[in-house]
Amino acid sequence: MRTLSARVGLALVAVTLVLAVVGPWVWGEEAVRFDPLHTLEGHSSAHWLGTDDGGRDMLARTLAATRLSVWLAFLATLIGACLGVTLGALPSVLGPRGARAVTAVINGLVAIPVLLLAMFAALVAGTGTTGAVVGIGVASAPGLARLTRTLAAGVEGADYVLAARMLGTGRLRVLTRHVLPNIAEPLILSVTASLGYALLGLATLSLLGLGVRPPEYDWGRLLHDALPRVYVDPEVIAGPALAVAVAGIGFTLVGESLARAAARAPVPPGDGEEADVPLGRSPRPGPSGALLEVRDLTVSFGGVTPVRGVSFGVAPGEVVGIVGESGSGKSLTALAVGGLVPYPGRVRGSVLLEGRPLLSLSRSELGTRLAMVFQDPMAALNPALRVGPQLAETGTVHLGLTRRSALARAVARLERTGVPGARARAHPHELSGGMRQRAVIAMGLMGDPRLIVADEPTTALDATVQRRVLDLLAEINAASGTAALLISHDIAVVSSRCSRVLVMYAGRIVEELPSDALRSARHPYTRALVASVPTLDTDRAEPLATIPGAQPAPSDVPAGCAFAPRCARATSLCTTALPAFESGVACHHPHEERPRAGEEEW
Repeated sequence: MRTLSARVGLALVAVTLVLAVVGPWVWGEEAVRFDPLHTLEGHSSAHWLGTDDGGRDMLARTLAATRLSVWLAFLATLIGACLGVTLGALPSVLGPRGARAVTAVINGLVAIPVLLLAMFAALVAGTGTTGAVVGIGVASAPGLARLTRTLAAGVEGADYVLAARMLGTGRLRVLTRHVLPNIAEPLILSVTASLGYALLGLATLSLLGLGVRPPEYDWGRLLHDALPRVYVDPEVIAGPALAVAVAGIGFTLVGESLARAAARAPVPPGDGEEADVPLGRSPRPGPSGALLEVRDLTVSFGGVTPVRGVSFGVAPGEVVGIVGESGSGKSLTALAVGGLVPYPGRVRGSVLLEGRPLLSLSRSELGTRLAMVFQDPMAALNPALRVGPQLAETGTVHLGLTRRSALARAVARLERTGVPGARARAHPHELSGGMRQRAVIAMGLMGDPRLIVADEPTTALDATVQRRVLDLLAEINAASGTAALLISHDIAVVSSRCSRVLVMYAGRIVEELPSDALRSARHPYTRALVASVPTLDTDRAEPLATIPGAQPAPSDVPAGCAFAPRCARATSLCTTALPAFESGVACHHPHEERPRAGEEEW
């Protein structure tokens, strides 16, 4: 409201609403008084805007018509909002095919001119007041539906929505509890702006004879009746025309001023054809009886395959780390383990949790045996809900607890992770970054998880808070024997917290080794990663070690070894043949078990 346009709009809206309330009471009787002696008169001291064919004062009729005009615009906007939001939200509760069909319908309706669609809907609904309101409501629905779909698609990719789906929350509940509350503000602001367009649309239909009919009258009907006299007494149309303009501009200015910052993420990409991808030989899934077994895991999006034939295992109570540069496929591997790869991603291979395929687990089992900790706790928590009820949802959905019992369990889990129980009534933005991350861990502990998948849980935290979060994960691992899969790009963190490390590059695992053997890694890429981490012994007079070149994009991975263009040991064999994974490393020319005398680490 600090801008001039917003203040002008607010003033115009205030005047319109005041006239809508008092207009019929003050000028209603004069507006309908029939005076045959003064029909079709121009402006005079007695009738500033002249009279109509019944001798009724045009100024009084214009002021009295404010209530009906605004009320009809409100009804039309309400109809458009209900139809538009419902249509735009349908893809969120339908399957992929249904979502694409509804989206295509929305795009087709948006392409139809608004006035043409309004006239068609008004004729179908029947001429008159009802037809005009329905026509304008139907005509405004496609635009609002498209906005709803765009906003919903952006929210559906948030971590807290993915977590709700992993917990087994139904699509309709996800829509009403997580999606719609977080897009309500821009939708409401858009509806406010559309009130001005509804006023103009209703006046247009009435002007064309498709709207309000006698004895009722709105601003459009007054324009329709006065139009034949416009060249003789032009002042008779000044009142209703000015009223439409003032009210329409007012609502539009207020709505657009409020909605100026309501832009959101684009619509998700469409589906595509999947290409055949050479996977090569993968590491062994792990020892017999492993808690988690991942076999030949491949994730593709159309013709792009960011994860290629990944296999590994995690034993009960073990902490395994996955490291690699950004874009190596670490986080997408974590999402695939949790069954959270977003549409239109396709997952091939198998993920076994305690010997059972992930897809065979019930929603309750998956929601209590597997916990996900995302790197951005602000995105993992719903900003519209308090922290306590978000944690309690796991207890009510999967553990069968009452709301009171689930909330008490949530408070206990928060306190276990070092968050005061009183903070359960706080919203996520009221917590510090470390508290939010501990709250996300507490959410995972609402059940009795056998595996915690932590996807870069300390990326956005300072060193002190980072250590506290890692200590908390270690305490949980030691106290309950919970296994953990720690994804990170920080070699130092992984080497100090994990017993075994998997190194990923361009969607594949290129080396598997104990964390205490990182300094004697055999793959050139692993050695380059370790060498790029500064230590207390690093010579500060020398520039920091870096890896030359850049990792290939998932759509441009070469046929041979993906690291060959950046590797000093590469030969022609490396550029043509994919290295097999043997003895814990996928490399044609691996280093010896220990660096020989005089040989550089990288």
